[in-house]
Amino acid sequence: MNPPSHPAPPPATAGHDTPPTARGGHDTPPPASAGAHAPSATAPSPSPPDAKNLLVRAGDVLRPALALYLDLHAHPEPSGQEARTADRFGRRLEEAGCEVTHGVGGHGVVGVLRNGDGPRVWLRAELDALPMREQTGLPYASRTDVMHACGHDLHLAAAAGAAELLARLSDRWRGTLLVVGQPAEETLDGAEAMLRDGLYERFGRPDVVLAQHAAPLPSGTVAHAPAGAPTAAAGAVLDVVLHGRGGHAATPHLAVDPVVTAAAVVARLQTVVARETAPADQVTLTVGTLRAGTAANVIPDRAELGIGVRASSEAALDRALAAVRRIVLAESAAAGAPREPEVTVVSRSAVLRCDPHAADAVRRAHIGLLGAGRVLSWPGSMATEDFPLFGDAGAGVHGQHGVPLVYWMLGVVGADAWRRATAGGPDASPPPPNHSPHFAPHIGSALRPAIAALTSAALDRFAAG
Repeated sequence: MNPPSHPAPPPATAGHDTPPTARGGHDTPPPASAGAHAPSATAPSPSPPDAKNLLVRAGDVLRPALALYLDLHAHPEPSGQEARTADRFGRRLEEAGCEVTHGVGGHGVVGVLRNGDGPRVWLRAELDALPMREQTGLPYASRTDVMHACGHDLHLAAAAGAAELLARLSDRWRGTLLVVGQPAEETLDGAEAMLRDGLYERFGRPDVVLAQHAAPLPSGTVAHAPAGAPTAAAGAVLDVVLHGRGGHAATPHLAVDPVVTAAAVVARLQTVVARETAPADQVTLTVGTLRAGTAANVIPDRAELGIGVRASSEAALDRALAAVRRIVLAESAAAGAPREPEVTVVSRSAVLRCDPHAADAVRRAHIGLLGAGRVLSWPGSMATEDFPLFGDAGAGVHGQHGVPLVYWMLGVVGADAWRRATAGGPDASPPPPNHSPHFAPHIGSALRPAIAALTSAALDRFAAG
């Protein structure tokens, strides 16, 4: 996922809570006082701990969570190859007291913490990283061509920390906690793989699935979409193969050049948004990869494109995908290609909408945790997720309807960086966004509230059960 930057309130005052091994040793906002709103549900016995105390209690599990984060950040693995990441995450869940199962839908990990009769609350985090070279300059930066440029390492560390904290608070809740480490989110096929491997049949239908995602917002804040509004867009990834007739660069008239066809396709695809999408719809189309040829004096016989399409509705996505297919076929025919192109939808995701009742309850729990001024409104984004498959969007896979989903954005920008970004003038520059080679959560100020936000949400849902 790749959430964009959006305007947000000024950062909290810098504090002194940063672990010494993390960047920015004195840039951490202090715990906020509780807001006027109480947690969402009237808590039965056992009851959640005082919301203001959760940020303090998160410090009890901060050191092992930080160690996991630093390890995962330095050793990222791409989608479908997350064996080491899954192993390290599973070990931390075992140390937290979970019964751990590996190899669910690939490298998927499921940790189960049973604590009597009650709701089944699931926490989901992602295992995979992106195929790109890190340029943050951090001492724990990846040294390979793979990078945690979307914050999944933070999600995993927070989920493991929340599991350990909930184990320590076992006298305050009843039910079953499941922590899911999902592979292949960036390619939008990991959730489906886990579900097709019997995730719900093997581990029981969830009463709610919770997830959070790093965003370029101030550390110590979270952001929720308004009730019923989409949090993330629908999306699809397509692979396109254009066929030509290879030949010598000195005799182009004897060949059919698929590179020229690919260039025409790329140019024409820009009209899908500019001239075929209604102004009221939101659609983005990106040609992220284009591969062709082996030498400058050889006309190749094929060109390959990787195309990502996102839309604010399923209908708009369907229209955009139809336009892509039409343009690819037409440009190939216009070039006199010897055979029709291949257009394959590799993966597709639905619009992400949270359950209104559960999401509102979690939002109020976060107000109790952080204070009203640090719980922001999320306007939605054109990022895509396969998280909707855990709910009704995946009912055709897992056979369950009405599974509530709650998903929020998590601020990861330190106070100094946020002040620079919002100062205005020629020196102002936005924080590096997700999927940038410079993206780096300020872990010293982001990890503690990330653990506390997940724990607070889980305790609220256990109490509501």
